[in-house]
Amino acid sequence: MISTDKRDEILALLREGKATNTEIAKSTGVPLRSVGAIEANLTRGAYDGATALQSEEASDALEATFGLERDLQVALRNNIEQLKENLTVADGGKEHSVPSGRIDILAKDAKGAAVVIELKAGTADRDAVGQILSYLGDIRSESKKPVRGILIAGDFTARAISAAKAVGNIKLMKYAFKFSFHKADQG
Repeated sequence: MISTDKRDEILALLREGKATNTEIAKSTGVPLRSVGAIEANLTRGAYDGATALQSEEASDALEATFGLERDLQVALRNNIEQLKENLTVADGGKEHSVPSGRIDILAKDAKGAAVVIELKAGTADRDAVGQILSYLGDIRSESKKPVRGILIAGDFTARAISAAKAVGNIKLMKYAFKFSFHKADQG
């Protein structure tokens, strides 16, 4: 958790607009994803008229979401074969930048077609389908080859499912966690 003073320092730097998030993270000693969470809340107006506690709770929730998505991405990169798609990671191990944003994972299938993989913590709405569609358009413009998408989330709204059905080249997949507990040997 970030102190109120540190958050206020980051907010001041973001409002000035003279430094990048990476520069702000380095100068304040705060993780980049925390700076991103504060910036996202600032953009949404979470700090306008909200109490310090409300702002801190919103920032913590957004940071947890970013953290979960990052953890999902690392796990999937290391276990891409779990998608049962004969995929290989094709982005050099980092998010691929395109005009409309950053693709979580860019992969190739057995036929060499690009596969855009977008991860969402929690439930994905039709906005997530719109996001992956913009990435598909960017990749299609770059390579002129076939491209398809996989949207992975904990669950999907009915609107997301309908939107994905309408376009046809986006597969929806749910992630799940499986914990196993064993009695520790207490010697």
